[in-house]
Amino acid sequence: MTPDASRPDPGAPAPEVRTMLRPGPVVTRADWPETPVRSLHVIRIGGAGMSAVARLALEAGLAVSGSDSQDGQFIAPLREAGARIGIGFDAELLAEDCDLVAVSTAVRPDNPEVIAAHERGIAVIHRAAALAGLLGERRTIAVAGTHGKTSTTAMATVALRGGGDDPAWALGAAVPDLGRNAGFGTGTSAVVEADESDGSFLAFAPRAVVVTNLEPDHLDFHGTLENLTAAFDALTERIVDGGALIVCADDPGAAALGERAAVRGVRVERYGTGDDVDWRVVSEEARADGTAVAYATPAGEASATLAVHGHHNVLNALGALAAAHAALPEAAVQDLLGGIAPFTGASRRFEKKGTRAGVTVYDDYAHHPREVAATIAAARGIVGEGRVIAVFQPHLFSRTRDFASDFAAALAGADEALVMPVYAAREDPDPATTARTITDLAPAGASVRPLDDRAEVAGLVAGAARPGDVVLMLGAGDVVEETPVVLAALADAEERA
Repeated sequence: MTPDASRPDPGAPAPEVRTMLRPGPVVTRADWPETPVRSLHVIRIGGAGMSAVARLALEAGLAVSGSDSQDGQFIAPLREAGARIGIGFDAELLAEDCDLVAVSTAVRPDNPEVIAAHERGIAVIHRAAALAGLLGERRTIAVAGTHGKTSTTAMATVALRGGGDDPAWALGAAVPDLGRNAGFGTGTSAVVEADESDGSFLAFAPRAVVVTNLEPDHLDFHGTLENLTAAFDALTERIVDGGALIVCADDPGAAALGERAAVRGVRVERYGTGDDVDWRVVSEEARADGTAVAYATPAGEASATLAVHGHHNVLNALGALAAAHAALPEAAVQDLLGGIAPFTGASRRFEKKGTRAGVTVYDDYAHHPREVAATIAAARGIVGEGRVIAVFQPHLFSRTRDFASDFAAALAGADEALVMPVYAAREDPDPATTARTITDLAPAGASVRPLDDRAEVAGLVAGAARPGDVVLMLGAGDVVEETPVVLAALADAEERA
């Protein structure tokens, strides 16, 4: 079992706050320069997070250039908006008048554009520092947590719109309801998805911090749970005077974070299902078209039918509501909730991709055991008499090893589960860690099956699925590429029947 984030090991060494903001082999300064910035170069501009930086910079009136190793869904829209983007990394892509370079944690010291920036004396900052600099003095909501950040960030954005503001926003995924993953807005507030994976969320000085949950993850960077927890504690110390920390009291790690912050004098607001919270779920009812909810809040009761499914989204919406109220206290809470209600979800967050042969297929980014369990539970809530079939692609060898038993337990919640080969992402191959690392630990009687080849997925799903079933395509890697193949196989099976 994984360690408990609410109970750090008292015998562990003193924790260390790790962050990629500090100057090192790539980054040369921790924050946005005080001198005027007119031209920004974004390395790996095609990623969801980096493209958000580029989008905000363009809408703020900066000249933007960038590069990436390959084309992608965010590059064409940025080019249309005026960004000059090259495919491949080349020092010549840095404009003569470039004032600043923004990078992600994935950018290496030997990148020719990084080398050129260092040689030319151009400051290089991390993506989060660029976001913080672009947002300036706006009343910022930073959404952090092991799971649910993207959905909660998007919900807080539409809540502020419901309250009459036009906020800036920056997310780590495309959001159909918002039209894109970032926007500068014209209002007084901003909402950002604050990334704990590399400690870069410490770039922000927010009016409100939402912590949806706090569990062990990204230990390949932080090293220990205690270091990860220390980074979250440091984030709470970044809240501006008069601001608030908003924690989900249903999560032990987030609740403990709130308790420690309160001792230091931080204003803490708690949300969840218990009777002793400030923002409480009074009722929820799963429906075919979403979830009917009623909330009790410090500003009065509010109710709506959310367009999203799952208890986790009921909590995400409540956290977003509390955050929006903290940033825009003059808005009526029912108006804020009214902004959230029609929100249909972020890309790859329980995203319906199609129905073939009576079988409905969803994509979901779930890559942590709790996310996998929550997504399966959400599917169970709408499937009726049908079955839930999960296809899971583990993401990172280290995460697969660390959470193997928890993944096995989560996947056992499906009627059938197929585990694909591990997606390495940034890690070197580990032949000893495979799909069987998870499936060998599945509870007795559970149908959790390992696959040696991803090519098996479509045929196995088409052979197993029946009308009324739900298929979940889960993972943070390229499992998404198998979704259209699965839909085609289901259609072919129906034609042959």
